[in-house]
Amino acid sequence: MVLVFAESGDGRIKKSGQEAITFGKKLATQAGTTCTTLLLGPIDAPGDAGIYGADLVVHLPHDGFTHFDSQTWSRAICEVATARNAEYVVLSHSSRGKALTGRVAIRLQAGCVSGVTELPNLSSGCLVTKGVYSGKAFASLKIATAIKVLSVMGNAIQPTKDGTAVPVEVMDLEPGKAGVTFVKTDKVEGTVPLPEAERVVSAGRGMKGPENWGIIEDLAAELGATTACSRPVADSDWRPHHEHVGQTGIAIRPNLYIAIGISGAIQHLAGVNRSKVIVVINKDPEAPFFKAADYGVVGDLFEVVPRLTKAIQDMKAAG
Repeated sequence: MVLVFAESGDGRIKKSGQEAITFGKKLATQAGTTCTTLLLGPIDAPGDAGIYGADLVVHLPHDGFTHFDSQTWSRAICEVATARNAEYVVLSHSSRGKALTGRVAIRLQAGCVSGVTELPNLSSGCLVTKGVYSGKAFASLKIATAIKVLSVMGNAIQPTKDGTAVPVEVMDLEPGKAGVTFVKTDKVEGTVPLPEAERVVSAGRGMKGPENWGIIEDLAAELGATTACSRPVADSDWRPHHEHVGQTGIAIRPNLYIAIGISGAIQHLAGVNRSKVIVVINKDPEAPFFKAADYGVVGDLFEVVPRLTKAIQDMKAAG
């Protein structure tokens, strides 16, 4: 059996959770078994996990799971995995998933591969592929243990919606004593979180100052994208730190990444080079970022970006 821990928030399954369920269902089909989804904490319509491929949902609705704690959450995941005789445990390679994956593997005495980018090859055991060296190469790893723990890289697989709501088994399992005390949560509202964003418009020091960021926000609005920035911009307080992408910020892999006025230092590239399509706009033709770009525009961003936004608006108006 494949057990998928699907992350949720605000009463719904997150996009990362949807991806994990779809991955788990495809893995279960390949292994000739079933896919069970585990949900922790209060959530609306838990049975809707079946839309993304779950055959069954196990729901632990206790309020103690409302706030994240890696110790109590990993304990709950392992209890369910053990009770269900799970052969595979699938999580998201998110900030929460990174904190949980190792703990779950140790508790289950399982082999573990984090940041998986594609379905395992089960023809001769369990051969798993993941990116290494900041995405510059790929490694194939074979898991030899009876239980296998995998965390799935964001946007590695698109969630499918070809299922229907499924039965839900509610377990009255208490989380137990937490290792941390919850004080408060500061949440960013009104935008798709960067790890879940399919389109990202990012800018750097070439913007010259925070007062010029309006053209970036206008382009992002037209594309339905999330805004981001380079580290120097966040360090200068031009933009909030939760928008900082790169090796020292948030690592992302959207379908489209537009880098505006960013030179392309290796630390920045390491966090965004797994994007499916990279577009670079920079007036310096020698900017390192152009070597990683699928498309590049050499020009003054203050001229190029408004014209690009206008072109998108005209295209939308033309239907």
